[in-house]
Amino acid sequence: MIKDLSAQAAYIKENFADVKIIEPIAFDNLIIYVTPEKIIEFLQFLRDDSNLSFKMLLDVFGADMLGIRSPRFEVIYNLLSFKLNNRITVKVALEDGEKVPTAIPVFSAAGWFEREAFDMYGIVFDKHPDLRRILTDYGFEGHPLRKDFPLTGYVEVRYSEEEKKVIYEPVKLMQEFRNFDFEMPWEGTQYAILKEDKK
Repeated sequence: MIKDLSAQAAYIKENFADVKIIEPIAFDNLIIYVTPEKIIEFLQFLRDDSNLSFKMLLDVFGADMLGIRSPRFEVIYNLLSFKLNNRITVKVALEDGEKVPTAIPVFSAAGWFEREAFDMYGIVFDKHPDLRRILTDYGFEGHPLRKDFPLTGYVEVRYSEEEKKVIYEPVKLMQEFRNFDFEMPWEGTQYAILKEDKK
């Protein structure tokens, strides 16, 4: 078994020459970028290799890198090795609309995590057996954690007494968003003074 992170990185590079390992290794966490085509093979290697033995998938989630770097999206897998008592982070970078294979054949727990990433970011997991929304409502349009999704959303939900059901309506804001300038103090509303108030 390989406990040292630098030795782990070298061992992984020997077996998968095309992976990109982020250096320097910070906070005792090895971060590795893999192409979408290699992700299943790579996860299987991390799980089954006796020198590594990353048997537990802790999490799968998405990240929107809009305005930071390209490709726009990342799918991030966090794995745990009980034998080594350490973790590893595997990332797959994707363009908008690009698919990544589902990790369910390697880690069955990936199913729910992938549904959440699909719902929140619109990342499609190829060959997922049940890729439906999991957190948003039926008929919800868009993906709430994308950086181009409006803060208010597109519709609001309320119960209508007249129709005796839940209805969806376009969002109505009572006031515009204010732009705050943190260099200046808050300027409140300027009230007009009426002539009779001056007495």
